Amino acid sequence: MAISNNTTKNLQKFAGKIQKNRYMSAISNGLMSTLPFLIIGAFSTLFSALAWEPYQNLIAPIKSIIGLGSTMTTGIISLYAVFFIAYRLAQSFDKDPLIPAATALLSFLVLTPVETFDTVRALPFQWLGAQGLFVAMFVGLLAARMYIWVVDRNWTIKMPDGVPPTVVKTFMGLIPAVLVVVVFVIIAGVFMQTPYVTVHQLIYSYLQVPLEGLGGSLGALIIALIVMQLLWMFGIHGAIVTLAIVKPIWMSLDLANLNAFEAGSPLPNIIGLAFWSIFANYAPMLAFALLLTFLAKSKQLRTIGKLGLPGTFFSIHEPMIFGIPVVMNPILAVPFILAPVVCCIIGYFATTVGLLPAPIGIYPPFGTPIFALGIIEGSWRLAFAQLLLIPVCMLIYYPFFRALDRQALVKERAAEEEARHEGRTDTEASMVTS
Repeated sequence: MAISNNTTKNLQKFAGKIQKNRYMSAISNGLMSTLPFLIIGAFSTLFSALAWEPYQNLIAPIKSIIGLGSTMTTGIISLYAVFFIAYRLAQSFDKDPLIPAATALLSFLVLTPVETFDTVRALPFQWLGAQGLFVAMFVGLLAARMYIWVVDRNWTIKMPDGVPPTVVKTFMGLIPAVLVVVVFVIIAGVFMQTPYVTVHQLIYSYLQVPLEGLGGSLGALIIALIVMQLLWMFGIHGAIVTLAIVKPIWMSLDLANLNAFEAGSPLPNIIGLAFWSIFANYAPMLAFALLLTFLAKSKQLRTIGKLGLPGTFFSIHEPMIFGIPVVMNPILAVPFILAPVVCCIIGYFATTVGLLPAPIGIYPPFGTPIFALGIIEGSWRLAFAQLLLIPVCMLIYYPFFRALDRQALVKERAAEEEARHEGRTDTEASMVTS
C-alpha cells in the first residue's frame, strides 16, 4: 500500500507539473481555441469534396465558393494557432493578451517567405497551413514571452493621467512589440543566408516531419494510450495530460489528411486525433456500461451502469470511472488499459489492408455521438467498425466484470445480513424491556 501511495503521489506530481506548465498549457489551450475554425474548415471541405458524382455535378458552379471556408480556416490554421498560443501565454502571466498575440502573428509573418510570380508578390499557403504549425507554436511562445520580458522591465512608454485606457495600452505595447519584431527580422535575415533560406524549411524538415513520422506510428499511439489509461487509474485526467503532448503532432497529421481529401488525393496518414477518437474513445467504456446495465447482479453496479450508459455514447466517461470506481481498482486495470489498445490495433490493421478508410481528419466538438463521428469522418464503414468493436470490448471486460460483480454482490449481501441482524437485535431488546 505504501508503494502504491508513493506511486500515486509521484504520478500526480508529474501530471500536475505538465498540466500547470504555462507553456504546455498555452499550446494546448491555444490549439483548442482554433477548434471553431477547424470545424468550419472541415465541414467546408466535406461539403465541397464529397465523392458522389451527382452531388459534385450539382455543386460544380459553386464548388469554389463552398471551399472558401476551408481555404481561409484549415488552409491558414497556423495564423490562428500562433495568435491564440501567444494570447493564452500572455494571459497566464496576467498581461493584456491582445497586443502580444498580434505581435506574435506579425513575427510569424516576418519569418514566412514572400514569393514573386511574374509581377505578383504572394504569401504562399504552404507555410500558413499544417506545414507551418510547429513554427507557429514556437513563435507564439517565444514572441509572447519576449514581449512579457520587456514589459516586466518597464521598457514601455508611460502616458499621462487622463489618457483613455485603449490609448495607454497601445502605447505601452509599442516598444515591446517593436523590439520583438526586430529580433524576428534578424532571425529571418540570418536564415536567408543559409541553405534552408527560411526557419519554416528547417523546422519542417528536421523536426515536424520526424515527429509526425514517430507520432503517426502505431507504437507511439499504443504508448500514448497506455500512459493515458494508467494516469486515469491513479485518479489523474489522462486525456488532458497526454493530449497536451501529442495533440500538436496528431492535429498536423489530421490536417494533412483533410487537405488531401479536399484535393482528391490519397490520405497520407492513418493515425491522428480523429483515429484516436473513433477507435479508443467510445467502444471500451460503452461496452463496460452495457455489461453493468444488463448483466450485473449487484444493485450498485447495475445502477451505476444505468446512470453512466447514456454518457458513454457521447464520450463522457467520468461517471463510470469515478462511480465504480475504476480509479485504484486492480480488478479493472487490465481491461481498462487493454480494451482501447486492442480497438486501435484492430482499427489500424483494418485500415492498412483496405477494409476501412482512413479518417479524413475532422475533429468534431467534444460530445459528438459515437456513430455520427464515424460518418462525419468520411464513411459509414467507420461507424460500423465502432459498432463491431463494442462486443469485442465486452469480451475483454467480461471476466473482470464478473469478478467485480461477485465482489460487490458479496458486500451487498453481507450488508443486508448485517442490517437484518441489527433489526432482530433491536426487536429482541424491545421485547426484554417490555
